[in-house]
Amino acid sequence: MAHPRMFSDEDPVLRRVRQRALALPEAKEKVSHGRPTFYTGKVFAYYGGAVRVDHEWVQHGQAVLVLPEESEREALLEASRSFVPAYLGPSGWVGLDLTEDADWTEVAELLEDSYRRTAPRRLVSLLDGR
Repeated sequence: MAHPRMFSDEDPVLRRVRQRALALPEAKEKVSHGRPTFYTGKVFAYYGGAVRVDHEWVQHGQAVLVLPEESEREALLEASRSFVPAYLGPSGWVGLDLTEDADWTEVAELLEDSYRRTAPRRLVSLLDGR
């Protein structure tokens, strides 16, 4: 059974995440588990996530999930807008709730950092050559 679609292409926050994620060399998008997923060979970001609270799923529909460096992860988790996403959190992923007035420079930096941790060296070299 396929997962239900958990996003709208009309979502202005998704548009901004998509614009930044797909600007990275050879980045692509697919829908996985009902959510937009950004990848090269491996996934470097997800749009939307969930956490389990008191045996109930709490959705974070307008959020970006990234894989930061460990030192950055701890700092991100101190922010009230952050969360440890279900399934991915134990592997180091962090979710950040977003709004239209988010710090989009920070979002772009987090996407780039996650991309650098997951993309093949050739693509990271392309990114560095920009």
